[in-house]
Amino acid sequence: MEKNYENDLEVFRGFLREKKFVALRAMAQDMNESDLAVILQLMEDEDMLKIFRLFPKELAADVFSQLEDDSQQYIITQLSDHEAGVIIDNMYADDATDLLEEMPANVVKRILAYASSETRKDVNHLLQYPEDSAGSIMTVEFVDLKASMTVRDAINRVRQLGKDSETVNVCYVLDGKRKLIGTVALRYLIIRSKEELISDIMHEDVVSCTTKDDQEHVAQIFKKYDFTALPVVDKENRMVGIITVDDIMDIMEQEATEDIDKMNAIIPNDKPYLRTTVVETWKKRIPWLLLLMISATFTGGIITSFESALSKYVVLTAYIPMLMDTGGNAGSQASVEVVRGLSLEEITFKDYAKVVWKELRVGVMCGITLASAVFLKCVFFDQIGILVAAVVSLTIVCSVFFSKFIASNLVLIVSKTGLDPAVVASPMLTTIIDALSLLIYFTIATSILHL
Repeated sequence: MEKNYENDLEVFRGFLREKKFVALRAMAQDMNESDLAVILQLMEDEDMLKIFRLFPKELAADVFSQLEDDSQQYIITQLSDHEAGVIIDNMYADDATDLLEEMPANVVKRILAYASSETRKDVNHLLQYPEDSAGSIMTVEFVDLKASMTVRDAINRVRQLGKDSETVNVCYVLDGKRKLIGTVALRYLIIRSKEELISDIMHEDVVSCTTKDDQEHVAQIFKKYDFTALPVVDKENRMVGIITVDDIMDIMEQEATEDIDKMNAIIPNDKPYLRTTVVETWKKRIPWLLLLMISATFTGGIITSFESALSKYVVLTAYIPMLMDTGGNAGSQASVEVVRGLSLEEITFKDYAKVVWKELRVGVMCGITLASAVFLKCVFFDQIGILVAAVVSLTIVCSVFFSKFIASNLVLIVSKTGLDPAVVASPMLTTIIDALSLLIYFTIATSILHL
């Protein structure tokens, strides 16, 4: 059940108004950092900043990492250089890197100047990796062990590094060259004898990813193996960091939102809807709307070229919207399913023949079913005559068949080129199929009705 934050919000506002800062700080320390982030974002910017300054530095860093990007940027730019440096020092390296990537270079330089040398080293290390790669989303804080350690030594190592590590559920066994040779779950360290060697209890069949792997591929690894953390290695198999499941959940949400935007002809935007200005929303939508409007003139041109034929059988005009919509919907169904299969790595371009062959058969079955239904409607309800009903029905069969064929082909071919196939599964595909449906319709009508 979703929590109602109104009561807590009013309490915080009351403490701030009455200057009961000690009580406010005490209340904040007893609350979850995610809940505190929600409450802060419900406040005006000035009040949010005042309350944030009252948090202890570790709590402030935890809450800060939970805030939306624009709230983070507002707070970090309002803090003094020293305060900003303290926040960055107390954040995990991957969270700090995500923040700094979105900020102007002069602000980043100023903040890092007041951060510790270790933080600067970690952040600069992560910033060198390509955007959307495993290296760009990993954190360098993890617990590493040696195979020669005893369980007792390992537990002491966990106590030493655990406070600054993002997770201690799994520890990573490295050799002298920092190559990953095994993993040990924390529960094994607890239940095994203190004198046993790590080499005897470690799991040697390690699943990992490289720094250059795409983040979507990393998400698939998490899904396949139900991981909570995944080690990241360089090209020489030296361990350089870990990716945790909370980062992957953010990635999956980001990728899903991006695909939905593209499939609906909207330029992707990282900001939440209510935090996106009218001008920003306009900029996201207008390019595709302009392109689609211009491309839609082709369908108008097709109708105009058959104007004389339509004047003889005016009833044909009534079925144009239905035929265009049916073809577009059939194509969208095929493209969306193929895009989903590609995204989940259920299919690849090697499955081209299987996918197209399947969609062709589905197209025939769907087309015949829809054609039968529309034929009965035309004859018994619309009473337009057998020949016109046959024209509409045959168009449905051909339109659905070719729509699924074109949609599946386009998505697979685009994916092979390295472009995002979600762009194809958009109204642009519908526009192409609309024009095709009209050409099929008038061609069949001309042949059967001798227009």
